[in-house]
Amino acid sequence: MPTTLKKLRLHGFNNLTKTLSFNIYDVCYAASEEQREAYIAYIDEAYNAERLTAILTDVAEIIGANILNIAHQDYDPQGASVTMLISEEGIVAEGISNNATPGPLPDAVVAHLDKSHITVHTYPETNPQTGISTFRADIDVSTCGRISPLKALNYLIHALESDVVIMDYRVRGFTRDVNGRKHFIDHNISSIQNYLSRSTKNRYQMVDVNVYQENLFHTKMVIRDFRLDDYLFCIEEEDLSSQDHKRIQKLLRRELSEIFYGRNLGRNLEFMGD
Repeated sequence: MPTTLKKLRLHGFNNLTKTLSFNIYDVCYAASEEQREAYIAYIDEAYNAERLTAILTDVAEIIGANILNIAHQDYDPQGASVTMLISEEGIVAEGISNNATPGPLPDAVVAHLDKSHITVHTYPETNPQTGISTFRADIDVSTCGRISPLKALNYLIHALESDVVIMDYRVRGFTRDVNGRKHFIDHNISSIQNYLSRSTKNRYQMVDVNVYQENLFHTKMVIRDFRLDDYLFCIEEEDLSSQDHKRIQKLLRRELSEIFYGRNLGRNLEFMGD
C-alpha cells in the first residue's frame, strides 16, 4: 500500500496540472440494419448532452471544484460534446484527501467544483458486415491545484457501466515549497487501481503500464464476466440457434479483445474474460 505524503507547505499556488483521460466502450450485437439504427438512436439519447452535463457536474462535485462555464452540443446524425471550465473551490478542496483510495459511487455524491476543465465527447458506430455496434465516450478531467481527478474514477465507471475502460493519468509542471524546493508530484501513487473500489476490481480484469519516473500511469480494464444476453439488442438469447449463439458470442469476444489490446487479433485469439 502506498504511504501518505506529508502535506506540503507551498510558496504561492499549487501549479501542478493533473490530467485523467478516460475512454469507455460499450459493445452490443444488433442483427438487422433496423436494429442497428435503433441501437444508435437509443445510445444517442441515453448519452445526450443533457445527461453528460449532469454526469460531469457530479464529477466536478467529487473533485472539489466550482463550475465557471458549461458548453454542450448534440450532433446530427449522432454524438454529443460537453466542455466545462472549472476552478478549485477552496473550502471543499481542503476537505478532500489525495490518498490513493477509491472515490465515491454515484449514489454517494455530496460535494462541490471550481479552475481547469472537464470535457466529454461520444462516438457511436456500427459494423454492417458483422452486426457489432460500439459506443465510445472520451472524458478528460484536468485540474490545476491540489486535488487529483482520480477521485472521480469510481463514479465514472459505475455511472457509464462500460465493457472496456482505458485510463491514463499524468502529472505535469511543478510546485515550489516555502524553502524553494520544486515538487513534481504532491501525492503518492503506484497505480490507478489504488483509486478503484473492490467491487470494481472484482468486475474487471486489469493491466497496468506505468512510467513512474515520468509520472505517467496507464490502466486498461475489460469486463470479467461475459454473459451473451447482456450484449444483444432487440434479440433474446433463447431465440438464437446454437450455431448463431456460437457465432455471435465469438464476434463479441473478439470485439472486446481487440478494443482491449488496441490491435486486430489473429483468428484463434479471443477474449480473456470468464
